[in-house]
Amino acid sequence: MAKAYASAILQAPVEAVWSIVRNFNGLPQWLPAVVESRIEDGRDADSVGCVRRLKLGDGGGCTERLLALDDSRYRVTYAFIEPAFPITDYVSTLELIPVTSGERTFAHWSGAFEEKPEDAGKWEKVISGDVYTAGLVSLAGKVRGMAAPAGARRWDGFRPSKVFCSSVINGPLTAVWERVRDFAALGAWHPDVTAMHMLGGVRSDKISGVRAFDMGGHLHERLTYLSDREHAFRYTIEQSPMPWLDYHAGARFYPVTDANRTFAVWTADWTAAPNDDVGLIPGIHNSVFQKAFDTLNERYFRG
Repeated sequence: MAKAYASAILQAPVEAVWSIVRNFNGLPQWLPAVVESRIEDGRDADSVGCVRRLKLGDGGGCTERLLALDDSRYRVTYAFIEPAFPITDYVSTLELIPVTSGERTFAHWSGAFEEKPEDAGKWEKVISGDVYTAGLVSLAGKVRGMAAPAGARRWDGFRPSKVFCSSVINGPLTAVWERVRDFAALGAWHPDVTAMHMLGGVRSDKISGVRAFDMGGHLHERLTYLSDREHAFRYTIEQSPMPWLDYHAGARFYPVTDANRTFAVWTADWTAAPNDDVGLIPGIHNSVFQKAFDTLNERYFRG
């Protein structure tokens, strides 16, 4: 199966970008190849299952069906009915994720489909470049400087986790992942972490391995997930001086193809008293996650 992909950092808050992207009938406003769009059967453009008929600038056309639309997580998924290219089983998703360090948005567009054997790689390149990359460049220009619509609530008021911290790292994904996948190396990219080591001398990529370190007290954290495919890790705290229970956290790193950078998301959840969360939530966001991202940039990826 062929896969196409492109991503970019847009200079506008996610609510502003989503107000454009969620319109399934709005491609002519920002996708250069599309000159006309019409929703069939008089249905609304946010009616899942509706079909849009597109007229392309080269005189061709295609039809696409809306498979999913998510106002709380800023995702739209659709499929070809009558394709614009000689491919089959095409399904595509455009997802937006807020950058919490500044009023910016990470947009990534992906598609999976089947090509004919003699076309291997051809349409993957065309769709990645002429559709996704070109579309995101145009979208970036359209939304630059836009403000969030009046009354818009991030994630439709339902946060994905207690702490959601995201940032742009000024280095390629492969180089960033090489730094952060080492579960025993957080001290190299967080100035407040000292004496970090793996208990029992186990490897730092061992699932169930525990790292011990000092950071305002002594902590033990156990690695529960590590993926070189998704560029992600998760862990849980087993020993900590903080007033919480069931602390689970994880980070994921995405390629930003418009400038060979990396988009990073770090989240955490736990159980604590509401009055404790008043300090814990901003403390973890600012003094742990964001501080680590900032240090990673300053020490290794000055852009």
